[in-house]
Amino acid sequence: MNSTTIVSCTHLAGYLDDPGWRIFDCRHQLSDAGFGEKAYAEGHVPGAFFLHLDRDLSGPMSGRNGRHPLPDAQLLADKLGSAGVSRQTQVVVYDDAGGMVAARLWWLLRWLGHDRVALLDGGLGQWLKERRPLSTEPPVSAPAVFTVAKRDWVVGADEVLANIGRADLCVIDARAPDRFRGENETLDPVGGHIPGARNRFFRDNLDADGCFRPAAELRREFLGLLAGVEPAQAVMQCGSGVSACQNLLAMEIAGLHGGRLYAGSWSEWCADPVRPVAR
Repeated sequence: MNSTTIVSCTHLAGYLDDPGWRIFDCRHQLSDAGFGEKAYAEGHVPGAFFLHLDRDLSGPMSGRNGRHPLPDAQLLADKLGSAGVSRQTQVVVYDDAGGMVAARLWWLLRWLGHDRVALLDGGLGQWLKERRPLSTEPPVSAPAVFTVAKRDWVVGADEVLANIGRADLCVIDARAPDRFRGENETLDPVGGHIPGARNRFFRDNLDADGCFRPAAELRREFLGLLAGVEPAQAVMQCGSGVSACQNLLAMEIAGLHGGRLYAGSWSEWCADPVRPVAR
């Protein structure tokens, strides 16, 4: 079965021993870079490998390219291949933060040309709520060859800047409303948002249990936010190109395809004082 958006815990539980499936734990805390590895060692979904947001799912920072630049495509492909991921593998990703981090890997895999990737709906919290098992054993896998077929799904700062006042693109910011307004900014040196951007807090895609809301509801709300703009003109951004990927996943669930990612996001944008800021 080919899953490309989300899978339930019940669904995943039936494939834990399937050699054609690979699971990745992406837990991370911005305030504690070692949290994810420690939590993974204490217990993870059986068979899950661990990938670190800073080391594995991001590239080197220059001070002007954002807090989580995109990783080198071939380096990431090699890491996936070492875990046994080929182009035929079904991948499932999860975290404990509403998909905020795991959706980054979901998007990265699709960016590399791999569509067989889904996020565990409800994440580790839902897995535990359903009293499903954890393991402390690190998985072992024969390596595979992961072939990159990179897609043109990334928008740069210059293209976003050129769009201001023209509105050919619909820039959607996934940060919390207060940070979007320029209030309570604790992660970046400048508060505010890209002029013309619209706000869609990524957590609004989830229900009270942390699972994705019905596709019809997501579709209605995203179409309202786009206000007549085609989904393929949507450009998602956040603080550093991570939680924005969860909005892209929500759009896919809603059947709205073609959105792209401004990977540098606000942390790159505000690093250049020449770029305008709205509050």
